[in-house]
Amino acid sequence: MELKRIHLEEASARGLISAEQAEGLWRFLAERTRDTPSFRMTHILYYLGGLIAIGAMSLFMTLGWEIFGGWGIFGIALGYGAIGLWLTERLLNRKGLPIPAGILAALVIALTPLAVYGLQEGLGWWAEGRVYRDYHVFIDWRWVLMELATLAVGALMLWRYRLPFLFMPIAVTLWYMSMDLAPFLFGDEDLTWDLRKLVSLGFGLLMIVFALWVDLRDHRDRDFAFWIYLFGVIAFWGGLSLLRSESELGRFFYLLINLGLILVGALLSRRVFAVFGGLGVAGYLGHLAYGLFKDSALFPFALSALGLLIIYLGIVWQRHEVRISQGLRKWLPPALRALVERRG
Repeated sequence: MELKRIHLEEASARGLISAEQAEGLWRFLAERTRDTPSFRMTHILYYLGGLIAIGAMSLFMTLGWEIFGGWGIFGIALGYGAIGLWLTERLLNRKGLPIPAGILAALVIALTPLAVYGLQEGLGWWAEGRVYRDYHVFIDWRWVLMELATLAVGALMLWRYRLPFLFMPIAVTLWYMSMDLAPFLFGDEDLTWDLRKLVSLGFGLLMIVFALWVDLRDHRDRDFAFWIYLFGVIAFWGGLSLLRSESELGRFFYLLINLGLILVGALLSRRVFAVFGGLGVAGYLGHLAYGLFKDSALFPFALSALGLLIIYLGIVWQRHEVRISQGLRKWLPPALRALVERRG
C-alpha cells in the first residue's frame, strides 16, 4: 500500500486526525523514506549520473584507451578508485547521503577489472587477442582473474559500507563468471549456446534463491536483496526464453513458469518477477496468435473472454483477499510467512 499526502489530508478532513498531526506525520514519513530508492527526481539524477560514470569505465570503454598502455590504464583506474572512495566516505559519513555514496562505491568495484587488466598488461602477463573492451562482449576464460579480483573488492566494500547498490556490480560479475567458467565445468571449450543458456538459467535460479535468503535474514529498511533479485530474474528468464522449444507442450510449460513468476512476484511484493513473467506470457500469447491460431477467427474472441475472466477473478480476490491470503499463508514456513507479512 502506497501512502500519499492526500490520504492524510482526507483522514484529517474526516476528523480521524488533526491537520497538525497530518502535517507532522507527513514530514516524519518524508524524512524516514528520504534514503529509500524511488522515482523521485533526486534519485533519478543520482542513478542516471552513476550509471553513466560506471558505463564510461566499463560498457562504453573505447579502443582509444589502449594508447595509455598497461601501466597508464592501471594508474588511471587507481586514481579514479581513490577519488571514488574519498567521495563515498564524505557523502556517507559527513553528508548522510547513502544513495550517491553507494553508487560511487559501486563505481570503485566496477573499476577493479580495468585495474587488473592494466596491471597484467603492464607486467606483460596478458596474451594478445583480447582488449579490455571485449570484457563486456565476449566470453573468455582469461577474464576469470579480473572477475575474482572484482568479487574480492566487492566483498570488502560490502563489509565496510553495507550499501545495497554494491550488489549490482557483484551480481553482474557473478553472471559473467558463470559464463566464462562454463567450459571448465563441462569440459568443452566449444560449449554450445544451448548449454550456455542452461548455465544462465541455473545460475539465475541460484541467485534468486540467494536473494530470498538475504530477504529472509534482512530486517532493515535498506533493500539488500533488490539487485540480486533483478539480475537473478534476468539471467533465469533470459536463459529460459532463449531455449527454443519445438513442441507445444514445451511452450505451454514455458507459459506455466512465467505465470509462476507472476505469482511469486505478488507473494514477495517484487515487481521484477511480475514484469518478466508478464513479458513471457505476452510472448506465449503472441506465439498462439501468429503461429498456432494464425488463421483462426475465433482466437481473438477466446482471448478476450479469457481476459475478462481474469478481471472477474481479480474482483473476487479483492472481495475475499484477507480471508484467502490468511488461508494461503498458513501453508508457508514461518520465516517466509513473516517476510510476506512484512513486505505486504
